[in-house]
Amino acid sequence: MAIDWNAVATIAAPVIALFIGAWVNQRFESRPVLISYFSHVSAFRHTPAGGEPLHINTHSVVLRNAGRQSATNVRLHHAYLPDFNIFPVVVHNVEVLPDGSKDIVIPVLVPGEEITVSYLYFPPLVAGQVNAGIKCDRGFANQITVLLQRQYPRWFNRTVIALFLVGVVTVCYLIYVSISAVAR
Repeated sequence: MAIDWNAVATIAAPVIALFIGAWVNQRFESRPVLISYFSHVSAFRHTPAGGEPLHINTHSVVLRNAGRQSATNVRLHHAYLPDFNIFPVVVHNVEVLPDGSKDIVIPVLVPGEEITVSYLYFPPLVAGQVNAGIKCDRGFANQITVLLQRQYPRWFNRTVIALFLVGVVTVCYLIYVSISAVAR
């Protein structure tokens, strides 16, 4: 059975164009893109001189505007808001909502701006009970998982990319040769 490549191209071209168009729109649209992640979660045991041991919990949330437009009315929602610190210092206020929860409201985060919100609290409260979501006027923040990892030198990364590209070209060539052999 012969394959009608004109029909395949006629059907595939609009589908491929749709996905490429959606990707280009997503990638280059001028909008805020909020990214958040936990930088650390820690528990300390402190014994003051002549006192009872004291357990202290702390964690930090890093919030970054990775978009091309300022994020306005950024709201960090909390079921319970313990003592906190924002670094670097930005203008913010705390709003109490009708259900008793609280929002830290930051009027604007410019493109590329990154802040760290550090929390200090005592048991039985844990990190999972503090933060309840981050959003701005244009949508929700993407919470990502980060892990510490080794940073390789630039020459090594470029060598790996070059070898990867050679492999991709080789695989594409082998697929082309296989399809040509089958088509004969």
